[in-house]
Amino acid sequence: MEDAKEKNTTKQDQETVEESKPDAVDVQQLDEEPTKKERKSKQKQQIEALEDELATIKDKLLRNAAELENFKKRINQERINDRKYASKYLIGELLNPLEQMNKIVNMPTDNDMLKNFLIGFKMVNDQFYAVLKQDGLKEIEALNQPFDPKLHHAIEKTSDKEHADGIILEVIQKGFIYKDQLLRPAMVKVNEWSEENGKDK
Repeated sequence: MEDAKEKNTTKQDQETVEESKPDAVDVQQLDEEPTKKERKSKQKQQIEALEDELATIKDKLLRNAAELENFKKRINQERINDRKYASKYLIGELLNPLEQMNKIVNMPTDNDMLKNFLIGFKMVNDQFYAVLKQDGLKEIEALNQPFDPKLHHAIEKTSDKEHADGIILEVIQKGFIYKDQLLRPAMVKVNEWSEENGKDK
């Protein structure tokens, strides 16, 4: 009888111990939960890193596309300007001999034969200027105009109170504009004077 009681007591004690032990499945889940969280955290970090990298690549692509477009526009504009001002250098080189010829054909003379020659050369000279004007050559207005440093170059100055201060009194050499660019400034004599207490400054 005592042996039977001891066996029952031992069996009850074992059952009590087993009931007090945590479920094996629950322990495994607890062990796995931090691992899953870590994986999710790493995946989230990787996604964020990839998104940042993608944003950087997109930004670079947009910048490169904008730079390429600006480069194309600049090259296209340079080609347009090259065509537009293709004759600029040649016309600049022709100005001096044409002006010399213009002075010669307009010089006064009493010799009838020379007059006839000069009339013929003047017609040719005028035709040259007409062709250049059609291509975009324009003489700069200077005489009796206010001095403009962008268009005029003062090589002489005078003080004449009968004329306004800063007015060009004489054109020593004509200036020209080719299309919308300055080809050569006009060489001029400028009137400069001012008054301070009734005296010339």
